[in-house]
Amino acid sequence: MQCCNQLAKLIISVNLCKTMQELDKKFYKIGDVSEILGIPESTLRYWETQFTIIKPKRNKKNIRYYTPNDIETISKVYYLVKEKGLKLDAAQAQIRHNRDGVDKRFDAIEQLKGIKQQLIAFQCALDEIFPDIPAAR
Repeated sequence: MQCCNQLAKLIISVNLCKTMQELDKKFYKIGDVSEILGIPESTLRYWETQFTIIKPKRNKKNIRYYTPNDIETISKVYYLVKEKGLKLDAAQAQIRHNRDGVDKRFDAIEQLKGIKQQLIAFQCALDEIFPDIPAAR
């Protein structure tokens, strides 16, 4: 049961990577981005004021429209702030001074999450097939 709970948590974070690959529209409203990334709209608005790299397009009615590249950029900010635990100033400095390094680390982490998801799924399958054999943990 524990491995299935781990799998469920990991699937949520890995779904972001899959969703990023499946973005098929040219523009998304803030509500769509909030749903895709699991980030409140208020946080997206605040990060827009704090990070110069987050610049959604706006129409005449001042409605924000995010591109798939904007969404990927926001997911990198999320990685730095929420997953890595950096303060906003530190995350901004990381992006400003080491953009390539942040991109490479983010991509590597996303790939590792996918591999971890597969391994946990295998462990869950083995636990179901052989329920009486204690798992080596």
